[in-house]
Amino acid sequence: MNLLPVKIGLRYARAKRANHFISFISFSSIAGIALGVAVLITVLSVMNGFDRELRERILGMVPHATVWGDPTLDNWQKMSEQVATMPGVKAVAPHIQAQVMFQSDRGVHGALLNGIDPALESSVSILPNHMTSGSIEALHSGEYGIVLGEQLARMLGVRIGDKVTALLPKANVSIAGITPTLKRFTLVGTFKVGAELDSSLAYINIQDAARLKRYNPNDVEALRIAFDDLFDAPRLIWDIARAIPGQNKVSDWTRTHGNLFQAIKMEKTMIGLLLLLIVAVAAFNIVSTLVMVVTDKRNDIAILRTMGLTSTQVMWVFVVQGIFIGLLGTLIGLALGVTAALNVSDFIAWLEGFLGIQFLSGDVYFINYLPSQLEWQDVRFIVSAAFIMTVLATLYPAWRASKVDPAEALRYE
Repeated sequence: MNLLPVKIGLRYARAKRANHFISFISFSSIAGIALGVAVLITVLSVMNGFDRELRERILGMVPHATVWGDPTLDNWQKMSEQVATMPGVKAVAPHIQAQVMFQSDRGVHGALLNGIDPALESSVSILPNHMTSGSIEALHSGEYGIVLGEQLARMLGVRIGDKVTALLPKANVSIAGITPTLKRFTLVGTFKVGAELDSSLAYINIQDAARLKRYNPNDVEALRIAFDDLFDAPRLIWDIARAIPGQNKVSDWTRTHGNLFQAIKMEKTMIGLLLLLIVAVAAFNIVSTLVMVVTDKRNDIAILRTMGLTSTQVMWVFVVQGIFIGLLGTLIGLALGVTAALNVSDFIAWLEGFLGIQFLSGDVYFINYLPSQLEWQDVRFIVSAAFIMTVLATLYPAWRASKVDPAEALRYE
């Protein structure tokens, strides 16, 4: 390939032009592409950070998948051992669940009561890592201790050692008539994950939960399953359902919280496309720049044609010039965007300290800092999209340059 068009195109891109307006348009094109790429990388990284926090906090508390009995599982110990050996399964733990109404001297609030094995909970949940007071090890069988979400405990107005009454929607029939099922628990711990779950979840020992629901002490309703990759849960849970005996029901996190993450994914896609328009506008500036350059360089084009350059080679001169502008802007934006994405959390924290204000309050949002997670696949997509738009923007001006008639351009010279 003849490298002369490439050398001329690069010389045009680097040369200081007498037409300062063209130089300004060229600079604005580079700045626009750089700004668009940098903002796009930073914003998508922040959205990735929020997605990570939601995934780790919410899906860290709820099971990736669950196998339910009717109402209890037969021979669940053997079933648990079988499920634990299946591909992709990280851990298995027994579970009992009930909708209850909690009552204290200071308030009433509904919540989801979970019976857990304290020794196994850390393998399927992040609950032990988010205890703000007490511990789940204090949930001893027969002592009827309870762990509440910090916000739920605040609503009920209780502290460690206080009593909480649980009301189950299950009636007792006795000589005295029909009475609701009531049980008093002692608060032994609170947790906080910074999400809605803090006001809707409570935990007790699984044997206490079995007695509360009038099962045998060793009966369980379900097996909570944690997978190595939570996004494999919808597929793997059906493999488990086919492998284990009995007509058991199965569910996974996509049925309970899938809409939330689909909404985040859609929001990320739409914001990405909107911000990509910034790059598109900057690429359109390249069209304006090259059209002006072609007009300004008509005589040069005519001379090059008389020296033997073909129309295709003349076209390559301006394609190379446009690609140089776009590539320079993309690389500058890449450097700025990656730097911003890696440091935006620290910068916002410094800015909050400097201004004395808090942008994300932990009392309002589920986190009190701005998260960021740089995904290189997003970076590759952004850089590729910017480069492709730059190349497309050069085609029309370069085609116009290739159609310049040397005789017409030099007629008045």
